Amino acid sequence: MDSNDSGRVISGPTNPMVTPLLTDHYQFTMAYAYWKASKHQERAVFDLYFRKNPFGGEYTIFAGLEECVRFISNYKISEDQIHFIKNNLPPSCEDGFFDYLRGIDCSDVEVYAIPEGTVVFPKVPLMRIEGPVAVVQLLETPIVNLINYASLVSTNAARHRFVAGKSKTLLEFGLRRAQGPDGGVSASKYCYIGGFDATSNVAAGRLFGIPLRGTHSHAFVSSYMSLGEITEKSLRKKDGSSTCVDFVSLVQKWLNKIKWSDSLCGIFSDTNKSELTAFISYALAFPDNFLALVDTYDVMRSGVPNFCAVALALSDLGYKAVGIRLDSGDLAYLSCESRKFFCSIEKEFELPGFGKMSITASNDLNEETLDALNKQGHEVDAYGIGTYLVTCYAQAALGVVFKLVEINNQPRIKLSEDVSKVSIPCKKRIYRLYGKETYPLVDLITGENEPPPKVGQRILCRHPFQESKRAYVVPQHVEELQRCYCAGSSDKKRETLPPLKDIRERCIKQLEQMRPDHMRRLNPTPYKCQCKIIRLHSFLVAQRGTCWGAAVTKEIKWNGSL
Repeated sequence: MDSNDSGRVISGPTNPMVTPLLTDHYQFTMAYAYWKASKHQERAVFDLYFRKNPFGGEYTIFAGLEECVRFISNYKISEDQIHFIKNNLPPSCEDGFFDYLRGIDCSDVEVYAIPEGTVVFPKVPLMRIEGPVAVVQLLETPIVNLINYASLVSTNAARHRFVAGKSKTLLEFGLRRAQGPDGGVSASKYCYIGGFDATSNVAAGRLFGIPLRGTHSHAFVSSYMSLGEITEKSLRKKDGSSTCVDFVSLVQKWLNKIKWSDSLCGIFSDTNKSELTAFISYALAFPDNFLALVDTYDVMRSGVPNFCAVALALSDLGYKAVGIRLDSGDLAYLSCESRKFFCSIEKEFELPGFGKMSITASNDLNEETLDALNKQGHEVDAYGIGTYLVTCYAQAALGVVFKLVEINNQPRIKLSEDVSKVSIPCKKRIYRLYGKETYPLVDLITGENEPPPKVGQRILCRHPFQESKRAYVVPQHVEELQRCYCAGSSDKKRETLPPLKDIRERCIKQLEQMRPDHMRRLNPTPYKCQCKIIRLHSFLVAQRGTCWGAAVTKEIKWNGSL
């Protein structure tokens, strides 16, 4: 295991499946070809970025960096793995190549990246990886894998948080619907970064320290038949002063009071006794954390009255129930009716705070349903969101790419008739320029050795591929985005990997800094990602003459700049 400059040991990846073999076969065939041509030690620079924001939005949350650093810092190909590789490459591969693989440890790889949890945008390099070309190619697939889903699901979580609002509690309930075990664990981690408050996933809670939340299922409610099943009926008061010998009778007494109260008369008659039994049983087990799923039979005629009877009995003993969960039906209507019921109880029995009992909603929620609930009007305090969140149902992948931009100090470019797929060559530096209102104005890409932008300096910023899109910016604050996370053999100071809660706080703060029109769900304003002058004119002219079609040459006018 490697250690950073603070002396803290960097442990390996969270998922034991993340090994040097978690890569595409062609990475090893290319590595052999590099080695065979004595090209494997040539110094290469790769950029990792994406081309388009997901979910029809105009921002993305960068996530997965910590797992990449863990992987690179602990990279070592074992003898068993080398044996497997050897058996799956052509027999003509020389033994010297496998001796070379045994010696790889990434000690000469440098990684520069935007901090995890940052709001990021297309074409801006999220990571820059420098090192021997064969080694960095072997890192490509696992790094892309670790960033792609992490950034996608963090962004999805942030979008759900934006629609739900800051005041609502968001619970990630997606483990059972996730794409396999790692999809479930990763989703819990990155939804937390994106702004969710807790998860139902116990494994993720243990691994990452994410708060755990959960209640009970419909099966628990329907497993009970009658009150006679409750054999231990006593419950000690919260202050320990005495014991209620028959908590069941206390609940029944309250249920009758509710049934015949003036303000609630006629709302329900007889509630479902098996449901009442389940609620009582759960309350006896968790008197301080009683939250009931109330839609197994009938929400307003059974579930809510039964819950209130148990909550009132708990109140007599000094406990405070948490609230209810709705998992079906018209969530807006049922939450409003439930709130009215709670408020009537508060008024009828003079119980301050009962009307503010928590209401949690679940049932295949997504951005659209949250938005619809807001428009309809509702009384939901918390959302439990699963399938659409963790599977990123609205978009399958972010589309992260990993492109060579420099080798042996010579800039390289990928050309294409599709302008969006043209890469921006050479080693770069990335700056975020802020305006007077503290909002970010533009992300600026410059060559590594160009002078950095300065506060108060008028800067001409150009769109990377559309000559007509340019603007002068006078920044009030300048932030360089990329930082060193693996220093290789250089003496550069490495960033310490922050704890998960700090990454989450950075994400929340970043989102709060963005202009509201960039964040809205419908027709968001595109954020500007621009380039300053990069001295690549002679290189680009030489390349485009043989590789570009006329349409691309016409659209992208370099003129010595990007």
